[in-house]
Amino acid sequence: MDFIRDVEALEMLYGVPGQASLVKVARQMTPAYRSWIARSKFCILSTVGPEGIDGSPRGDAGPVVLELDSGTLALPDWRGNNRLDSLRNIVRDDRVSLMFMVARSDNVVRVNGRARLTADTEITRRFERQGKHPVTVIIIEIKEIYSQCARAIMRAELWQAGDQAAGLPTVGDMLREMTNGATDGAAYDREWPGRAEKSMW
Repeated sequence: MDFIRDVEALEMLYGVPGQASLVKVARQMTPAYRSWIARSKFCILSTVGPEGIDGSPRGDAGPVVLELDSGTLALPDWRGNNRLDSLRNIVRDDRVSLMFMVARSDNVVRVNGRARLTADTEITRRFERQGKHPVTVIIIEIKEIYSQCARAIMRAELWQAGDQAAGLPTVGDMLREMTNGATDGAAYDREWPGRAEKSMW
């Protein structure tokens, strides 16, 4: 297999980018981008660190981020599995990228920037849910914000009717497989909804 080894060879294959893909980039929130992100309850947070890269889903009951000012976003770190992959990366390398999605929209909005973590109660208490607060909040300085091409979601028919999840392996199936049967996968799946409900925030 012949691999592409330089940018010039790559660009010769694709040609010049479309004008719209260049003019859409902003350096801070604009009215349109602000309105779009305010409707987003879900994003993917991408980080990089010494061990490699990480992509982490982030979701909330309302807007997934809070705008602190036109150049700064705040993303609460709600309860998860405590692996801390993304957070460890941010402490050691502040480069981040967020892909914001809105259900039923084929568009995605991307924010690239620099991030820092804070456990300051002045900011964590702004995200109170059911009397609970996130342990930390990720503060993101926007370097670029722009819309992504919709074709990937259109090709995948991501929001089309139909149960694509039917018959998928469960997390219990995966844990049973990874532990050579030592984990009771059926019990894990059965107990998970109750555990999740009690530990959402």
